[in-house]
Amino acid sequence: MQAKKTKSGDRREQILKTAARLFRKMGYSATTMRLIAADAGMEASSLYNHISSKQEILDELLFSIADLFMAGMKEAQKLEEDPFRKLEHLVDLHVKITLKWPDRIALITGDWMHLEEPRLKEYISLRSDYESRFRQIISEGMEDGILENIDLDIALFSILSSLHWLYSWSGKHQVRDEESLRKEMKQCLLNGLKKQVPIHQK
Repeated sequence: MQAKKTKSGDRREQILKTAARLFRKMGYSATTMRLIAADAGMEASSLYNHISSKQEILDELLFSIADLFMAGMKEAQKLEEDPFRKLEHLVDLHVKITLKWPDRIALITGDWMHLEEPRLKEYISLRSDYESRFRQIISEGMEDGILENIDLDIALFSILSSLHWLYSWSGKHQVRDEESLRKEMKQCLLNGLKKQVPIHQK
């Protein structure tokens, strides 16, 4: 049986959630520890009992999301499915994480650049590794004749850029049915990439 979170753990999670929302709204640079404390309903001095710095907050927010994406990527790569099905799995992954953690996802479009070394280099390496694995799945689909043989970088950019900015769209539209959103995202992002079978071969 999983142990319940301690009050300290609950408080830390509240701080992270508050900081992510403020970072998204105001930007990392304009958000101070005092603002985070006030929005979380606590004194600034008490904040430091749970978090040592704003940089620690940014680090935890970004790497927690990066870890989720990498775990999902590795799961997709292990699937005994064709590359197109693996891409569908990855679209589902992005939708699921974005709807659950929209404020944290917003950080990956820009505020990640505020990470300090050596963590910045580690984060960039994680992003590059994820994109490389994504590119490899697309490449395998093209080699197998499942996907259209188009420019690989354009295909990757088109899919990832749309998925990265899903948080912005979902923030302006109430998502009532996650499954329908997943289906429509896959249809919009992947069906144009899938190689069409000539009618006489069906």
